[in-house]
Amino acid sequence: MQDRYERALIVGVGGGLSASLARLLAREGMRVGLAARSVEKLAGLAAETGAVTQRCDATAAAEVEALFAAMDAALGGPPDVVVYNASYRVRGPFVTLDPAEVARTLAVSAFGGFLVAQAAAKRMLPAGKGAILFTGASASVKGYAQSAPFAMGKFALRGLAQSLARELQPQGIHVAHVVIDGGIRSARRPEPADAPDSLLDPDAIARSYLDLLRQDRSAWAWEIELRPWVERF
Repeated sequence: MQDRYERALIVGVGGGLSASLARLLAREGMRVGLAARSVEKLAGLAAETGAVTQRCDATAAAEVEALFAAMDAALGGPPDVVVYNASYRVRGPFVTLDPAEVARTLAVSAFGGFLVAQAAAKRMLPAGKGAILFTGASASVKGYAQSAPFAMGKFALRGLAQSLARELQPQGIHVAHVVIDGGIRSARRPEPADAPDSLLDPDAIARSYLDLLRQDRSAWAWEIELRPWVERF
């Protein structure tokens, strides 16, 4: 790695990609923090990886500040890798959408990313190094029918990442946005027998995040797209 990363915080942890990331980063020797609205579900993953957990609603500024303060202490210093993986969506015909649910989608998909990235950058700038990674989706670049709120949120998150990359990378902080263009395989979403290789392997996605962290700063990527080799795009 250009800079040796030691402490990672993943925000919006579930049992898929976030869990794969936690396992991989722990194996790489990093101390790992996990944040989610419900931490009870993270007990097994925390025990497996030695991670510390903290409840956090990423859309609440006070809770994000409390999260980073707790992680500064629990990880032995500020996180130098922060991954924003929180997501929420509401779907349906445009004229039937509930405005409150649309607001929630935008808050989780984009505003939470702003709050988390701001708290991370405040800690990384004095050190002149760090990495902030955002998890995007197909909706980051394509607005699908009956999915306007998710497209709005993910387009905003991508814009945030691009703006931050231009501002923070010259100050030593690697900012990257990862477009996950396809479904992610899980126990609840197994690969169809008649469509092999049609879903992304979360462990393979995690390795791509690690590849970003290993990039030499002379050749940093601000965005990568990941999709199954059979995916049409």
